[in-house]
Amino acid sequence: MGVEFESSPRPTLGVEWEVVLVDRATRDLSPSASEVIDAVDLPPSEAGPRVQKELLRNTLEVVSGVHGTVAEVADDLRASLDAVRRIAGPMGLELACSGTHPFARWDEQVVTDNPRYAELLERTQWWGRQMLIWGVHVHVGVSSVHKVLPLLNSMLNFYPHLQALSASSPYWTGIDTGFASNRAQMFQQLPTAGLPFQFGEWAEFESYVDDMLVTGVIDGLSDVRWDIRPAPRWGTLEVRVADGTPTLRELRAVTALVHCLVVHLDDRLEAGEELPTMPPWHVQENKWRSSRYGLDAIVITDAAGHERLVTEDLAEWLDRLEPVADRLGCRDDLALVADVPRRGASYQRQRAVHDAAVADGHPEPLHAVVDALVAEMREP
Repeated sequence: MGVEFESSPRPTLGVEWEVVLVDRATRDLSPSASEVIDAVDLPPSEAGPRVQKELLRNTLEVVSGVHGTVAEVADDLRASLDAVRRIAGPMGLELACSGTHPFARWDEQVVTDNPRYAELLERTQWWGRQMLIWGVHVHVGVSSVHKVLPLLNSMLNFYPHLQALSASSPYWTGIDTGFASNRAQMFQQLPTAGLPFQFGEWAEFESYVDDMLVTGVIDGLSDVRWDIRPAPRWGTLEVRVADGTPTLRELRAVTALVHCLVVHLDDRLEAGEELPTMPPWHVQENKWRSSRYGLDAIVITDAAGHERLVTEDLAEWLDRLEPVADRLGCRDDLALVADVPRRGASYQRQRAVHDAAVADGHPEPLHAVVDALVAEMREP
């Protein structure tokens, strides 16, 4: 089947931010998303409703409109969060975001009433019901279908940088998994989720989609749940690597880095360059290393197998991307990337809060972690 890609004339931005509802008293998740969404009064954007339902009734997806800058995206999302808080607060609910909840149990969650979700869980069973995970998806407009796959394949080189920066899921059902991002390992258990195939031509992607439809693996393109994927309907490359970011500052940082990287690579395509890629086994290893070790990961940086500490490589890329950030009006947002290692990534901050609570004799140290996540979500 042919897959029409609605090219975007500019490198536009859109972001989807998965946010959870937390009961203020118990710190556990609250299955109240439907009630909150029904009461939120926000006009839709060109991308649809600004607050949407997700698989589980503890989750809201806050969706920006289509914008030109990171600042515009951030203002859009902030306004939607404020509208949600006006409804959720009197209900005894708080908002939080991370790749996983520190102690909530997957087998106690309520699924949103939707035939698509019911079919997903019927097929995936135990693994599907474990998807108590949240992330951030960044869309960047691409001007030609012929650029989409070269950009996707080259963006995989930066998978560990994005994963390490955003890693926020060390805990799972009350257990420290030892991973910076347990979410990355969990999500790839679903059919068609995880790392994308590195196709060379759009016709190969179309053939893949056709095969998946014919064999019943997917019902539509949205069922291709790759960590980085084409979004033909919107004319974008959708980068879904990041764990849920607990703060708007971190969301701005991740969004700016994605925007600058895609535009930088697009510039190189326009200049006639062949974009650098790595073999799938290096990409796969980088995913594992960054989800396990986060900012301490030693990652593979090229097809020749050279290795480097991810934060060192990231710092060099921030310098290289400054001219692009100036062009895109996101210099201050890109600069926030460097704050993450200085402050500590979310997985590190969560563990520090937990350990301090244990040292202080807190009866429920993971409750202190939830309180910290809620407080961070309120940061400007």
